[in-house]
Amino acid sequence: MNNINKGFLLNDEIAAKRVRVVPNDGDEAEIVSLERALKLAEEKELDLVMISPKANPPVCKIMNYGKFIYEQSKREKEARKKQKITNIKEVRLSPTIEEHDISIKAKNAKKFLLTGDKVKVTIRFRGREAGHSFMGKKILDNFYSKLEDISVIEKQPKLEGRNMIMTLSTKKHN
Repeated sequence: MNNINKGFLLNDEIAAKRVRVVPNDGDEAEIVSLERALKLAEEKELDLVMISPKANPPVCKIMNYGKFIYEQSKREKEARKKQKITNIKEVRLSPTIEEHDISIKAKNAKKFLLTGDKVKVTIRFRGREAGHSFMGKKILDNFYSKLEDISVIEKQPKLEGRNMIMTLSTKKHN
C-alpha cells in the first residue's frame, strides 16, 4: 500500500514520539504517543497519516489512505478540467501588405479570438524596410480597427529587433 505515497508519511514512517490524532469520525483531537496512535489505527483497520508535519506535535489522522488518495486525485482531475488553456496564435503581416490581405488576416484572427485564444500580430521588416517602421504602426492600427469590437490590445505595438509586435486578447464582457 506504500507505493501510492503522495508526500504524506504513513504508519511506521512517522518518527515523532507524540502526535495529535484527529479521528476520522469527527471526535475531539487528542495528543497521544505514536505507539498508542498506531494501535488506535490498527484497531479500526485504517492507516495513521501525518497531515501536518510542521505542527507541534505533528497532526495525524486515522483514515483509509487508499481512499483518501483516490478522492484527492479525483478532485485534482476536476480542477484541471475547469482550467481554461489559452493559446497564442500568430498572424504575420508585411510592411507592403494590401488592404484586402489585411481584411483576410483580420478575419482569421477573429476566429482565433472567438475561440478564446490570444493573437500575436507580427510585422517583419527586411533590409531597408526597417527604416520605415512608422508604416508598421499604421498597418497594426488598421488591423486592430477591424477587430476592436471583439478584442483589446494587451500589448501595444512595439519594435523588437526587425519585428513590430502587438498582442490582442478577447474583450471581457461584464
